[in-house]
Amino acid sequence: MSMSEQDKCAACGRDDLNLKTCAACKTVKYCGIACQKQHRSTHKAECRKQAAILHDEILFQQPSMEDCSICCLPISIGVTNASYHMCCGKEICQGCMFRVRKDNNTKDSCPFCRAEMEVSSSEELKRVNHRIDMKDPDAFIILGWFYYNGSHDLTADGVKAFDLWLKAADLGSAEANNNIANLYLEGRGVKSDIKKAFTYWEKAAIGGCNAARHNLATYEEGNNGNIQRSLKHLMISASGGCNESMLTIREHYRRGNVSKEYYENVSQAHKTTLDQIWSEQRVEAAAYYDRDSMVPPV
Repeated sequence: MSMSEQDKCAACGRDDLNLKTCAACKTVKYCGIACQKQHRSTHKAECRKQAAILHDEILFQQPSMEDCSICCLPISIGVTNASYHMCCGKEICQGCMFRVRKDNNTKDSCPFCRAEMEVSSSEELKRVNHRIDMKDPDAFIILGWFYYNGSHDLTADGVKAFDLWLKAADLGSAEANNNIANLYLEGRGVKSDIKKAFTYWEKAAIGGCNAARHNLATYEEGNNGNIQRSLKHLMISASGGCNESMLTIREHYRRGNVSKEYYENVSQAHKTTLDQIWSEQRVEAAAYYDRDSMVPPV
């Protein structure tokens, strides 16, 4: 399609400054709803094809990582152990929590804002609701878990938890999308629906959730028989530091499903990410808490 054609209504050919681009495929424009409906039967197949291409371009990008609020080193979701603090809304890696508390010989204050950590359930609810008023997606996730588990003197309510995680997902939380996917997968609080689980895993993976990406890889190979899409997902999650995905790729290499070059490239990307997210205090904390997520597979 030429540039002049792109600047005209795909249905009537009208040249209008207020043309609206098709929201799905981004390749054609219309001067109004009537023209879009008229053109739908002609455009439908090509629209779906182009929309799928655009979707995969986004899905198979290597996501960026957020940083710890103290040491500013990257936090890879599902790889770096970190925790959300309701007092200040900061995400802090386990290494910084361990080092600050070790140096100050205290476990009772937040490493970032120094607020008291050991507080009552009612105070925790007050803090999380304050963060919710600020539209903090992590606060919606925390309150969702309170309802899901029936903690903090709240009645267990899976539907309420689901609604809170939906709000967090709307605010861009990868973790919330992964939580919702798992609910649909297991039929907890909602009717089991693997297609919806798959959709929310994709949203979570785009947001950088390695666990969701690994689940997509497993589903693509086991349920769809699409090993090539599975390997794309594994490459991205392994490159994000996910040991489970790296081990799965190693097994594919052992079986002859991937080339030596592919295996070596992903192994190097995996090591590079682990080198970036490692620090002396994170390794020390991992050893103290007996965690192996920071250790590359051998």
